[in-house]
Amino acid sequence: MTMHHEFRYKLDFYYQQALIYLVTLVVYAGVRGTILDDNFTLVWQDPIITVILLFVGASFLTLLLNRIRDRRLVVTETEIVFQHRFNRRAVPVEEIEWIHIGKERLVRTAGRFQVVLIKARRRRRAYRVRLGRYERERELLKLLERIAERVPKRHSRFPFKRKR
Repeated sequence: MTMHHEFRYKLDFYYQQALIYLVTLVVYAGVRGTILDDNFTLVWQDPIITVILLFVGASFLTLLLNRIRDRRLVVTETEIVFQHRFNRRAVPVEEIEWIHIGKERLVRTAGRFQVVLIKARRRRRAYRVRLGRYERERELLKLLERIAERVPKRHSRFPFKRKR
């Protein structure tokens, strides 16, 4: 029986961002608009409304582009596949030099494991998988830990550095 697990990229942040900007636009327009003779008139010349409209448009465009891209991470026994609608990159387990599971130094979020670095032999830079950006992140972590047991461990970049 072969393992084949597919993890979709989460878009909830993009939805929240677009809705927050849209609500901000509606609230500000409601406060800034004028009511005369039971008619609501919006002041379009207000530069703040223009700026908020730019943010609303950019957030909905970003959401739409990420929706179209449809990113996924597929983990099987023999390979890890990074794919989206327009491209597919497969990293065979035999090609993996090392896997590092840990935290990012500059990012402070909840959770002990935030990022997985996967270094392939024929690639200069390591693939960076941020676990929190995919659905079912705990299951993804367990699968990547199982694959990490089969590949060599990462060598320290600073062999003479003392632990604190």
